Amino acid sequence: MKQESLVFRSAEILLPDFEKIDGSLWSVVACDQFTSEGAYWASVEQTVKNAPSTLSMILPELYLNEAEARVPLINQAMREQLQQNLRAYPDAMIYLARTQSDGSVRHGIIGAIDLECYDYSKGSTSLVRATEGTVLERIPPRVAIRRDAPLELPHIMLLIDDERRSVIEPLIEAYDNKAPLYDFDLMEGGGHVRGHLLDPATQESIQKALAALILPEEIGKKYGDATLAPLWFAVGDGNHSLATAKASYEEIKAAIGEKAAKSHPARYALAEVVNLHDDALNFEPIYRVVFGCDPEQLKAELLAYIDSLNGTAAAQRFTLLTEQGEEEMEIPAPVQQLTVGTLQAFLDVYTKRHPEVEVDYIHGKDSLRSLVKAADTVGFLFEGMRKDELFRTVMFDGALPRKTFSMGHARDKRYYLECRKIK
Repeated sequence: MKQESLVFRSAEILLPDFEKIDGSLWSVVACDQFTSEGAYWASVEQTVKNAPSTLSMILPELYLNEAEARVPLINQAMREQLQQNLRAYPDAMIYLARTQSDGSVRHGIIGAIDLECYDYSKGSTSLVRATEGTVLERIPPRVAIRRDAPLELPHIMLLIDDERRSVIEPLIEAYDNKAPLYDFDLMEGGGHVRGHLLDPATQESIQKALAALILPEEIGKKYGDATLAPLWFAVGDGNHSLATAKASYEEIKAAIGEKAAKSHPARYALAEVVNLHDDALNFEPIYRVVFGCDPEQLKAELLAYIDSLNGTAAAQRFTLLTEQGEEEMEIPAPVQQLTVGTLQAFLDVYTKRHPEVEVDYIHGKDSLRSLVKAADTVGFLFEGMRKDELFRTVMFDGALPRKTFSMGHARDKRYYLECRKIK
């Protein structure tokens, strides 16, 4: 198969020499984790100190309001790492085995996705598709960060619906006893990571197995309608990161022209592909927390909103948390199919009425319960979506409400490790 025709392909991947550089200090968790927990990132900074690390090349979202001051330093750190520590692996794909915090092992393949085949807009039928709503206002500041960056560091995870386990799982037996490219523990309780460089024959086998996933007969068998526009790769994690890469590429294409853009490195974005049916992959709800509000007033407006609903979806339940305790609540006649959709619709209205409040999206019940100890804070707990509902729902109904689900706990997210030139 010709590389230029592939949606997911090999890339020139950059990695440090892990015989000289401590991988446990090099690799840090995705920037969109622990967004309200400064103590986590302070601990990371204390652990890393001055060691070579991806920490110097990313902007944790906790510090987004400091972007103007931090971004030039990040770009400079990228240039220094390129000169001092990063080694190129051309035409590379990497098989990755990630031991999570609970001991389970998640399996994936690192490669490059063609952004020409990705569309995050509502109603998209592209081969690579967002699974949840994209907040358009979040993209421009992230494009500004990427604009002068010589490198990308991915925390994007793409999902395939491979119930037969034909694409990734054959690599487990083939590579688990071979010498790895890297093999080390991850910091802050993040588990362990091991990576293997894939040979050309294995890459070819992967492409053939991927192609079989979207044959019309497969689409018909899985989803009951062979005419559906196939969803090949669904964005599981890093939706706004991939959307930023797309917007940045479109900006470049507008400047240099479509012909020149076809061979520009920014046309592609590094990502990890994981099978939806991987036993270690669990869907977790992403909870909501509202800061700077009057809890009693919020509750009154929420109850009024619930009373106004007259939908036909099944009744939904959730837990309202404040410093006073936890209260079980019911939505008898929701319009949205998912509890998270109902609550997000309310919060969208509520935040317009109360611009002084701030909403954050929290991974983990313990983190949420810790945050609601403040007097002006309200949290929401609810059941999440089953992972086997994902592809069918997106193909039939379009993208889910933003921040509908998370794949695993915060410490089990992708850690920055691989780099790629985008200039």
